[in-house]
Amino acid sequence: MLERLKVILSPSEDLIQKELKHPINKQTIELAFYLPLVDEAKVHKFITVPFSKNEYPISSLFQSNSNFYIVEDPASWVDLILRGQALIEHQNVIYAFDAMHYKYNDAPVTQVESTIRGPQHSISEDPIIALNLIRNSYMSPELTIDQTQVGTISQTSLYILYDQRKANQDTLKLVMNKIEAIHLDLINSTGELERLLSSKKYQLFPTLLMTERVDRISRALSLGKIVLILKGSQYALILPVTFFDFIHAVEDHYESFWMTRLLIVVRYIALFITVSLPGLYIAVLSYNPEIFRLQLAFSLVASRSVVPYPSFIEVFIMLVMIEMLLESSIRIPRFIGPASTTVGGLILGSAIQQAGLVSSVMIIVTSLMAISNFVLPVYSMTLAVRFLKYPIIIIAIFFGLSGVCVGLYFYIVYLCNMRSFGEYYFRLRGKFTPQEGDIGQAGAR
Repeated sequence: MLERLKVILSPSEDLIQKELKHPINKQTIELAFYLPLVDEAKVHKFITVPFSKNEYPISSLFQSNSNFYIVEDPASWVDLILRGQALIEHQNVIYAFDAMHYKYNDAPVTQVESTIRGPQHSISEDPIIALNLIRNSYMSPELTIDQTQVGTISQTSLYILYDQRKANQDTLKLVMNKIEAIHLDLINSTGELERLLSSKKYQLFPTLLMTERVDRISRALSLGKIVLILKGSQYALILPVTFFDFIHAVEDHYESFWMTRLLIVVRYIALFITVSLPGLYIAVLSYNPEIFRLQLAFSLVASRSVVPYPSFIEVFIMLVMIEMLLESSIRIPRFIGPASTTVGGLILGSAIQQAGLVSSVMIIVTSLMAISNFVLPVYSMTLAVRFLKYPIIIIAIFFGLSGVCVGLYFYIVYLCNMRSFGEYYFRLRGKFTPQEGDIGQAGAR
């Protein structure tokens, strides 16, 4: 049985295959199961312990206990073992033992990537629970799980998940090489691992997608992507990814077609607003007020009539205040965080406008920019976009509207030049083949 299972199942660290031999009566049994899917205590209680004690013939136990049943069709082995059954061979007879253990109740609720209509559980810091959830949502014999250690002192377990048939082997080899090249004493979080695996230290956009959702992980595996799970972290890393993976939410697959398209368009509009709106404010008021109608231009200038300094200082004051509010909302206790930041934002915004330090239009611009920033569904991209507006502001101070356009054009060129583990980062759509891209040169990226 074990030899046949090695052929029909992909090699995986969590696939337990062993032969037990009793030292006295010389009887043997072969045992196979997926460790995350079964209750290991149940396997010990009903199989290994009775076999080792030899209190009565093991064949009598298999025939008398209703939890054991004979499997006559070898074609059903894969389905049974993927559903949490333990397969036992004794005297050329195959038995199945129901040891399935669902761990949905042990899984934590999603904290960052919440959804309304999708599953609410996320992967756990315990890798056995995380692998149980993933194995139950992606029941494929091709799913392979490799395990290694990272950190010379911490020796943190790292699990590498991929579909043996769909994953690009060159990309997999590149990932393995990068993991082996990590020489750091302590690695305790997925974010730290993401920085170590990123191809360039000073790149602007994330090239690995961090997620806590099981459905996003299983969907990524079905697309041939590689998933990394670090012991003690509630987040997994998905790679390679494209820029557009960060704009799409998992619940896009759960909503109606046109509603989903509308939400995607709203996200791209929000992305444009949060990157360019402060720069456009400076450029229009300082260099190019003629693009507005005369009445609107007078209204904007009148709102700034009491502000004693140039528009870019006004922008920087508000942006610094927004960044401080965001940081404080993360550090202070969760129960009072939203209330305190909301009250602080309202009071500060109202007071600073009444004091004549910023204009009322600037309050609108800042609020719209802050709201737009959090429309993006993936937090790592939200962080990246928070930074992107500052270079645009600096260019707008010196070159006005033309500088903003050149800055946005530079970002697009930069995205076109980026790669995520050898694959195009700014690829719009369509299937990728190694002959079309530069995956063969992945080691140079």
